[in-house]
Amino acid sequence: MRIMVFDVPAEHGGALSVLTEFYNEVKEYEDKNINWIFVLSTPHFKEANNIKIIRFPWIKKSWWHRLYFDYIVAPKLVKKYKVNKIISLQNVIIPKTKVSQTVYVHQSLPFVEYRFSFTENKIFWLYQNVISKIILKSIRKADKVIVQTNWFKKAIMKKSSVNEEKIIIVPPKINVHIKDYFQENKQTRSTFFYPSSALTYKNHQIIVEACKILKEKNIKNYQVIFTLEGNENALAVKLYEETLEKQLPIKFIGSISRERVFEYYTKSVLIFPSYIETFGLPMLEAKMHNSHVLASDCSFSHEILDEYENAIFFNPFNAEELAELMHNSIANKRKNNTVVTLNNFKYYKGDLIEAALFPQKY
Repeated sequence: MRIMVFDVPAEHGGALSVLTEFYNEVKEYEDKNINWIFVLSTPHFKEANNIKIIRFPWIKKSWWHRLYFDYIVAPKLVKKYKVNKIISLQNVIIPKTKVSQTVYVHQSLPFVEYRFSFTENKIFWLYQNVISKIILKSIRKADKVIVQTNWFKKAIMKKSSVNEEKIIIVPPKINVHIKDYFQENKQTRSTFFYPSSALTYKNHQIIVEACKILKEKNIKNYQVIFTLEGNENALAVKLYEETLEKQLPIKFIGSISRERVFEYYTKSVLIFPSYIETFGLPMLEAKMHNSHVLASDCSFSHEILDEYENAIFFNPFNAEELAELMHNSIANKRKNNTVVTLNNFKYYKGDLIEAALFPQKY
C-alpha cells in the first residue's frame, strides 16, 4: 500500500508542529508494509525503509509557484507513484485525482466570527474571502475530514453543510510533565503572563490598552510579561515603543523555553486575549498547572476552559473589561467563572495516523 502525505505549506509554527507530529507517528507505526511518501517544501526529515521524502522548496517563491504545484505537479506525483491513498495535512485536497483523500483542516481563519477588512490585513482577508472557498470545496469533496476541536467541527458543518459523520475530531497530543502547580498569593495574582508571537489577532494591544486604564486609576502594583523582544516586526516595535512612552509595567522577555513557560504558569495569571485560534494551547497548559486564566470570550476558549473554576472570560475588544478583571485579580476580588457547556461531540481516541487510516473506527 502506498500513501502520499502532502504538506507543502508547512515551514514553521503550528503547521510544522502538525507535520512533525504526524511524521513521528508514521516512524513508530507498527505496520511496515505501508510505504509512505511525504511531499514537502523546505523541512528536512529523514527517510527510512518505508518512508520517502520528496522536497519542492521552489514552491515558496510565490503564490503562482504554489498554484502550479497544486494543479500540475501534485496530480502527476499521485499518478507516478501509483498512490492508493492521499493524506493532505494542508487544508485542501489534491485536485484532478480519484484516489481516496483524507484532509486535515487546521486553518481557522475562514471559520472564525471575526472578519478582516481588506485594508486591515490583505492576507487574512484573502484567506477569509478567496482561499476559504477552496478549503470548503475540498471539505465537501474529501472522503474524510480531520479537525482538532469541537467548535471547529461545528463551524465547518455550518459553512460546508457536510454530515457530522464525515468529520473526525483528533485533539493535538499534549506531552506535559507537571512539576509544580500555581501557588496563589499576592505576587502571583499581580503578575500577568502572555506567551505569544507578535501577530495582530494575538491581540497584545488590548493588554496595553488595559494597562493604560489601570495607570489612569493609579494602579501600579502589578507586572505584565510578554514573550517578545520588541523588534520582531512592526507590531512588536509599536507595542514596545508604546510601553516605553506610557511607562507601563510590561516586560518584554523574548522567546523562552517551554520549561520556563511552564514555570510562569505556576507564578502568574495567564491572559489569553487572542480572538483567532484553532486550539489555544497555552490555555490548556495553564489549566493543567491549575493557573488562573483570563481568556477571550471565544468558542475555542470555552471548549478548553468551560467548567474550569479558575477561568474568567472577557470581550477581547473591550479594554475596560480586561482592566477590571486585572484589577480584581490584583485586589483578590476574582469572580467565579460562568459555566457554559458547548454541544458535545465524540473525540477519536486514537492517534492522528489511526484516524487517517481507519476512519471507520470513529
